[in-house]
Amino acid sequence: MPHDHAGVLDHDTKTLDARILFHPDLQTMEADFSDLHFETSQIVNQVYDRLEARIAETGEPLWFFLVNLNRTRIDPAAWTAYSRRGRALNKAHSMGSVRFDASPETAAQILRAANTEAFDPNLFTNRDDAIARLSEMPSTRRAKIKHDPNLTMPDMVRRIRFDTDRVIMHVDFSHLTFHHSRDVNDFYDHIEERIKATDRRWFFLVDLNGCEILPAAWIQYAMRGKRLNEAASLGTVRFAAGFETEEDIRLRAESQSFRPNIRNTRDEALDLIEDMRASLSHS
Repeated sequence: MPHDHAGVLDHDTKTLDARILFHPDLQTMEADFSDLHFETSQIVNQVYDRLEARIAETGEPLWFFLVNLNRTRIDPAAWTAYSRRGRALNKAHSMGSVRFDASPETAAQILRAANTEAFDPNLFTNRDDAIARLSEMPSTRRAKIKHDPNLTMPDMVRRIRFDTDRVIMHVDFSHLTFHHSRDVNDFYDHIEERIKATDRRWFFLVDLNGCEILPAAWIQYAMRGKRLNEAASLGTVRFAAGFETEEDIRLRAESQSFRPNIRNTRDEALDLIEDMRASLSHS
């Protein structure tokens, strides 16, 4: 498939889209990483953000993945992000992944990770053999999945509180699990309706203590969160995120041009909101 020989991508959607191809008859998404140099985690996040977006555009959450790694380079500074984002994408959207044309260096990296993380790397020296392997894998697609709701209206209502004196909307995601897009959409629909009723913007204070955002929910969580922040936030601060959630937020912040603004405690988060308020008053 066509591609540019590129390193830093600078959010070039056209360049990235040329590397992503869908084969509906094979139920396969082909990702062309050939000659691509993953120098930093930011480049990794740019690529995986676009892969997620393109999958979402298809309306079909499950695909086989066919990945061209010919002369792909992954620097040590990018490997953690590459492994983490790849693993999350596979968990949420892959029915099976096959890789081909890996350079010796990249193949060695993947094999080491496979030994550590217990997955089959499915590495082949050519595309035809890789496609043949995909044809042996069972499709797990079903009729369009209709997710059952996990959140009730009373639970969502109690988790949103407006402090009109300090212009802060308190969002309590503590000990909440977003399993899939339905959970995200239900909660963000509710938040948007509550904000519309106030007819103003707010500082957002988000409690992430014990919150889990599972891979199947991340695309929608990122999209709805970004849309809400652009429409209604004076500034957003998060606190008490667990390690996994904080890592995912920080990785995505690198490529999606927002500040993660994560603090350890509620008091620290409130202090940052006051700094934001002061900056707005002087601008």
